[in-house]
Amino acid sequence: MAIEVRIPTILRTYTDGAKAVEGSGATLADLLNDLDARHTGIRERIVDGENLRRFVNVYLNDEDVRFLDGIDTKLADGDNVTILPAVAGGSVAAQPRPAGAVAGRRAGSV
Repeated sequence: MAIEVRIPTILRTYTDGAKAVEGSGATLADLLNDLDARHTGIRERIVDGENLRRFVNVYLNDEDVRFLDGIDTKLADGDNVTILPAVAGGSVAAQPRPAGAVAGRRAGSV
């Protein structure tokens, strides 16, 4: 059973830079174990204990597995799995300025 797994940039160090790899398994848990056998360490970046890490999203054919059966989601030959770490944060410039602050100047500067 061949399943294409799309790897995000941050995890490509585990796949020698590959953007996508093939794996196999009847469930997502089996697939992650299979990937870890060939790309040591990748599973622990995706799974915490027996559940998906809170800030890692996994999609089966564009459907979030958390709305399916999570790590027990069943897979089929030809499926596509996408691993996508959540993105947080933002630019300091995007934060609102205090009242009276002038852009580009620090307090006390002329």
